[in-house]
Amino acid sequence: MAKSMTAYGRAVGSTQSKNITVEIKSVNSRYFDPQIKISRAFSYLEEKVKNFIQSHISRGKVDVWVGVEITENECVGISLDKAYAKAYVDALRELRDEFSLSDDISVMRVAQNRDIFVFTSSEQDEEQAWSEILPFLEGAMEIFIKARESEGAKLISDISEKKDHIAELAAEVGRLSAGATSAYRDKLEARIKAFLEDHTITIDESRILTECAIFADKVAVDEELVRLSSHFAAFDDILKSDQPIGKRLDFLIQEMNRETNTIGSKCSDARIAHIVVEMKNELEKIREQIQNIE
Repeated sequence: MAKSMTAYGRAVGSTQSKNITVEIKSVNSRYFDPQIKISRAFSYLEEKVKNFIQSHISRGKVDVWVGVEITENECVGISLDKAYAKAYVDALRELRDEFSLSDDISVMRVAQNRDIFVFTSSEQDEEQAWSEILPFLEGAMEIFIKARESEGAKLISDISEKKDHIAELAAEVGRLSAGATSAYRDKLEARIKAFLEDHTITIDESRILTECAIFADKVAVDEELVRLSSHFAAFDDILKSDQPIGKRLDFLIQEMNRETNTIGSKCSDARIAHIVVEMKNELEKIREQIQNIE
């Protein structure tokens, strides 16, 4: 099932000792680009969170927030990063002296910067914390995926309609181009007769046929229409895939656009030229929409 790259999911709840909030949101991107933010005391779980997210999402810029508030005393090791703390306090003092600010540097103010602390835990503590956080990640991900699927279904419905419209336009090009050579022959013969009407010169039918054959070869778009038809079938097959389809659709739209441009360069009929412009317009709309499909 096609999925949109724009979605949001959130899960909030409590365990015996923690209040946990998980938020997942994403926007379109050419690649998988995760940004994980987790309460500092549990930053050691960041890689586990990233692996979990990557197991469900293959493409998109994904922002994940895991907030954990400890509600009861737990055995969490906390130590001071003395080098960082010293550099931080020195910077505050320099700021005070440089701009003649009031000296309100205190333990509590410095402690507001959580980066001066180092949090540690045992392997057993890590597994316990992960087992408590994982259900909320799964809950947020379930909501997130449903949102992606719902939006993806709407996108697929719309681009399918546009693709069908392009197929109808291509069929009309085929019908119009089929009569182009015959119309050209009639016009060519009429012009020659008008030019020679005051002269006793016989029209060379073989030369007219030769000119028509040359013209037909220049304006023939049968190959392009056949390839477009093949692309339309491939398009439908891709939409049925259970795998990510965004990149494949993007490539296929490029191929459709190439064939359409070739048809436009060959046509000499104003009606076909108008249809080609409409086809390119619809293809551009599809191209823009599939940028948001995983």
